[in-house]
Amino acid sequence: MKKHILGVESTAHTFSVSVVSSDGEILSNTKSIYKPPEGSGIHPFEASQSHIASAPSVLSQALTLSGLQLKDVSAVAFAKGPGLGPCLRVGAVVARTLASSLGIPLVPVNHAVGHIELGCLLTGSKDPVVLLVSGGHTMIIAYAGKRWRILGESLDLTLGQLLDQFGRHHGLSSPCGRAIEEAAAGSNSYLRLPYVVKGNDVSFSGLLTASKQMLDSGKPFTDVSYSIQETAFAMVTEVTERALAFTGKSEVMIVGGVAANRRLSSMMSTMAERHSAKLTASPLEYSGDCGAQIAWTGWLAYNSGITVPVADSEVTQSWRLDGVDILWRS
Repeated sequence: MKKHILGVESTAHTFSVSVVSSDGEILSNTKSIYKPPEGSGIHPFEASQSHIASAPSVLSQALTLSGLQLKDVSAVAFAKGPGLGPCLRVGAVVARTLASSLGIPLVPVNHAVGHIELGCLLTGSKDPVVLLVSGGHTMIIAYAGKRWRILGESLDLTLGQLLDQFGRHHGLSSPCGRAIEEAAAGSNSYLRLPYVVKGNDVSFSGLLTASKQMLDSGKPFTDVSYSIQETAFAMVTEVTERALAFTGKSEVMIVGGVAANRRLSSMMSTMAERHSAKLTASPLEYSGDCGAQIAWTGWLAYNSGITVPVADSEVTQSWRLDGVDILWRS
């Protein structure tokens, strides 16, 4: 018999609720996104207040779109971490309240694992090398021995943070990735920037500093945007290619908010072709943070016997995905 699970995502600027069926059908995926003032980043407390205000309507809309009632839900999943503490706690409180009032299981989900598992569901990827790029993560990942293993990562800023901090320096508000992509499309003039790859890890702090200095010296925003994209994307493509060659896998998948960038997909596609590997990326609608990643991964965990008592359902701001046992994969 088909079951349904409700997922709550609240790790950063997005509060989202989704209802997903046990056969992988996404019945609803509603969200509200906190927008900071121009030139500002995410303020955790203000974002959490935005989540509190929007939670009732987002939950109601998710249920309405799914065509279900709360009594039809078999379990509730929530993003336990990693993320911003005040934001995580809002989602956890909503999930605990639902689980307690309905008398149904509560399932903790790692946000990063959620990106990967939803990506696999939507793209059909079975055993990919994964490039996870977002505001909270920049990692190259592959599955082995009941865990997703990190084969490379950023040593400082994530790719999303790089783009956001660069954009905010220009006066934009987070998230800035789309505006930078649009600006970069208006240039073909590359300005030399620091390219830092250490083994299979990358570092973006020097790239950010140099990019800011270029803006301050009067270089056009379009040219610097083009250059920062070309440099940063080449760095993550290089380390992903090394991981692909090392593992011998035949699939590459891009997930996370930056997966929506067409230039990154183009670079990764060229790389994958050299290795006769298939490249996939999360669809635009699901590349950013969303309840569907929590609901679907929550179902996989729940179906594998993973639940948590409400009394022990604290959030974890720093929770690496390579510390999560993946019981549903062989």
